[in-house]
Amino acid sequence: CSSLAIGTTSGYRLFSLSSVEQLDQVHESNEIPDVYIVERLFSSSLVVVVSHAKPQQMNVYHFKKGTEICNYSYSSNILSIRLNRQRLVVCLEESIYIHNIKDMKLLKTILDTPPNATGLCALSINHANSYLAYPGSATSGEIALYDGNTLKTACTIPAHDGPLAALAFNSTGSKLASASEKGTVIRVFSIPGGQKLYEFRRGMKRYVNISSLVFSMDSQFLCASSNTETVHIFKLEHLTDSRPEEPPTWSGYMGKMFQAATNYLPAQVSGMMSQDRAFATVRLNISGQRNICALSTIQKLPRLLVTTSDGHLYIYNLDPQDGGECVLIKNHSLLGSGKMEENKENDLQPPVPQSYAATVARQSTVPSTSTMPGYSEDGGALRGEVIPEHEFATGPVCLDDENEFPPVSI
Repeated sequence: CSSLAIGTTSGYRLFSLSSVEQLDQVHESNEIPDVYIVERLFSSSLVVVVSHAKPQQMNVYHFKKGTEICNYSYSSNILSIRLNRQRLVVCLEESIYIHNIKDMKLLKTILDTPPNATGLCALSINHANSYLAYPGSATSGEIALYDGNTLKTACTIPAHDGPLAALAFNSTGSKLASASEKGTVIRVFSIPGGQKLYEFRRGMKRYVNISSLVFSMDSQFLCASSNTETVHIFKLEHLTDSRPEEPPTWSGYMGKMFQAATNYLPAQVSGMMSQDRAFATVRLNISGQRNICALSTIQKLPRLLVTTSDGHLYIYNLDPQDGGECVLIKNHSLLGSGKMEENKENDLQPPVPQSYAATVARQSTVPSTSTMPGYSEDGGALRGEVIPEHEFATGPVCLDDENEFPPVSI
């Protein structure tokens, strides 16, 4: 959630999301028209592009050098592409191809997958596990979980009654969120076991098409957006088996009664947190338009980013303590002149509510590599450091990320 890639009728653009007030364009290409898939590997120079002109061909570029690394053609139209530092996954309607990203070698073809017209799939960005999730059925909400490292099926999760509409892993690949085509219930499962951990209800009155589902980098929040004007943010309360002794109050007594009652419930029910209300919400000024959301930390504060298909990026403040209605602080047009702007001075920080003081005082919500074994995100590149060379084998894929994004001073 540190950069934004957009495909347009004339090509594609890459933006850095390091500032609220300013949208820095990292790269623009007009060589390929009608780009409908553009996926960038974190903040590296590797980008994968698919065009309506050749919908069965995937092109892999090193955009800083202006060179094409390779291209692959498939038997039918490419519907989606996912990648991390180990794997590149290409999803067709009835098959999935898994490449080794270090040399682009094809490692595995999963044939005869259930019809998947939207190319719905999710890949863990944590390359230590590289879990892949995709619909296991065209008629029910079954999730097929596949281990992209061992190239073996991990498990099948009966997530919903109806067909799936959205899937998303958290940053470590330890949780998977899902929603069905009804869009009323969002569930979160543990990975790789598939136990149900959370259930969130985003409304009962009408069915909606959930177009975007995303965790915050610290896995504290889960955001869902749809074809309606409301974006919901849910808080993942920590589940603990043991609780401290409660004071002998009426509420404490009732809490113990409830705890005792859960002993008689099935484990999958008692071990799950259910919420009927969102922790925070956003009311967009548009509806019926496809959008994609992200929860990110920009200039040390948690933000909700919403990109709409008409070419706008909306940035909201998210209060991590009290939630509530998120406040719109900036609206960027993504289809402007494309002029590369220089970083401004230190006056980029907008005034923020008092309750944000605790947020500023605490550490950034981006997890460190020390707490996530085998996980390497682009935090180093954001600070102008070099992504470790051992991340990539010597070969055709050679990315030089040094100083791609300069440090952001507050």
